[in-house]
Formats: sequence, C-alpha cells, structure tokens
Amino acid sequence: MDCHSPGQGLMPASFKVRTVPLDGDDSATEEVLDPDFGEAAIGRVAPVDSGKLFSCCLYYYFVFKVSPFCTTGLWWIILLRAYGKCSGDLSVKERVDVQTGIKMILKLCLADGFDMFPTLLVTDGSCMIDRRMGIHGHPLEIQALFYSALLCAREMLAAEDGSADLIRALNNRLIALSFHIREYYWIDMKKLNEIYRYKTEEYSYDAVNKFNIYPDQISPWLVEWMPEKGGYLIGNLQPAHMDFRFFSLGNLWSIISSLATIDQSHAILDLIDAKWNDLVANMPFKICYPALEGQEWRIITGSDPKNT
Repeated sequence: MDCHSPGQGLMPASFKVRTVPLDGDDSATEEVLDPDFGEAAIGRVAPVDSGKLFSCCLYYYFVFKVSPFCTTGLWWIILLRAYGKCSGDLSVKERVDVQTGIKMILKLCLADGFDMFPTLLVTDGSCMIDRRMGIHGHPLEIQALFYSALLCAREMLAAEDGSADLIRALNNRLIALSFHIREYYWIDMKKLNEIYRYKTEEYSYDAVNKFNIYPDQISPWLVEWMPEKGGYLIGNLQPAHMDFRFFSLGNLWSIISSLATIDQSHAILDLIDAKWNDLVANMPFKICYPALEGQEWRIITGSDPKNT
C-alpha cells in the first residue's frame, strides 16, 4: 500500500484472470493471474490465513498447471500436506519452488519481533472473520492454524543442511505455542474461579496473573453460561485483555490438530453438547458466541452490516 510492501511469504487476498496477447502473435491470447496481496482488498487487510482463496488457487495450480505463487498462507501448507496424503502424489511437495515457498512462509511467521509471546500477532479482519469483530491481537483461529501449519511444514520440509536452523526454530515454536495456548487460553469453571482471585499489578518473575487480567473484566454472561462440566479455548489473549467469546473454528481446529490436550478436547465437546441450543440450535454451527448487539456491535464493527 502506497510506499510499503508486506514481507515475502504472504498469499494473495484475491486474484483475477486477465487475458493478454501472446508475445509475437497478436491473434493469439493467453490467460494470466494478477494476484492482489491486500492492495485492493476491502480495508486493505493482509490475508493471514488465506482460507477463502485457497480452493481457487489449488484449482488453477493443479488443473491449469499455473506456477505456484511462492507467496503463500497457513492454509497452503495444511492443504498441500492433505493433497499428498489423499492422492499419494508426493512429487508436488518435493519440488524446489514448493520447498522454497514453505521456507518463505516459515521465515515470515517465525521472524523475531517485539512480541513476548509465541502466538502470531495479527490485525482485526485478517482471518476467516474478514470484518472487524474485535479480534485484533492473538486470535485463537490464527494460532490453531499456525500450529497445524508448523506441524505440516515440519513433515514436508526436505532434510538438508540449509534447513537445520529453520527446523530448530520451528520445533522450539511448536513447544512454546502449544504450552501457551493450553495453559493460558483455556477456560472452565475451575479457571474462572482462579481468575476471580487474581491479584493485579504484580511485578515478579513468579506472578500468577501474568497478563494482568482484572477480575472485573469477566463478562457477566460467562458466569451464567459456563457449565460445570466442560470448557473451551477463549477467543483472544493479550496483556490486560481476555476475549471470552467462543469461536467455533478455533476450538474445533484445536481438536483436529491436537493443539488442545485430550482432556481439553473432551471438555470442548462436552460444552458444545451442554450448550447445543446456544451454539447450534436449528442453524449451522455459529462462528462466534455470543453475538455482538446494540452499541457494542456499532462500536466494535464500525456498524458493518455484514456482521449483523
């Protein structure tokens, strides 16, 4: 945008097919893809997970043999492994350009920064929920996809001397990320009672309330809604902020990828069963519970009608 470009390893937010004349033959034409890396996207949002686009990209790559984009997303790694497992065709992941793409994504995601946490820091609207919903920071959906993509990348990366440092960083991040999500994103009745007893403004290496969460931040609806049996992974966590909303994709993908422990996975399913009328009822599984209403909806989403 303007004079700034994102780092390599990003997948297009969208793309269009453009017909151009062949070099040296004005009577013949060919179709080329023009990728958009967020420069033309609504709100100029960077596509962190690139989930909405990926089926189209796979179609163009495997049907028309279009060269891979080299700038890819978390879903690209996950579906690349799935394609190899389902088809038995391992030649795609072994290609030099595909291996290069995997490394570019990992370098982008594992780059050092100012963040103190192993989770990925992203802006609001950078994932499946592509409009503002107050999920800026470290949303669960992105962390679950990040964890799954790291596992898939570790399996597909070719063992060579040039990849040793990258694989070492990948393994370290997997350990730190899984502990962080399982320990700090988890909420059940026991954890809820612990938060109520938190001391605040603790300056210590041994502080229990590491994120300086104020008990008053606990939403009134949560106390009444949380069942005695069951729990879930909260939607977001950062200093002085816990988003207690239930996000279905993040929790379900955490089960699929084993980011959640076995006990946590069972507890999530127990909660879904106990709160079936709230989360499913007569409609497909809700993306988020509870929904935003009234002034909260207007302030957080910017009165975006897509979120009604």
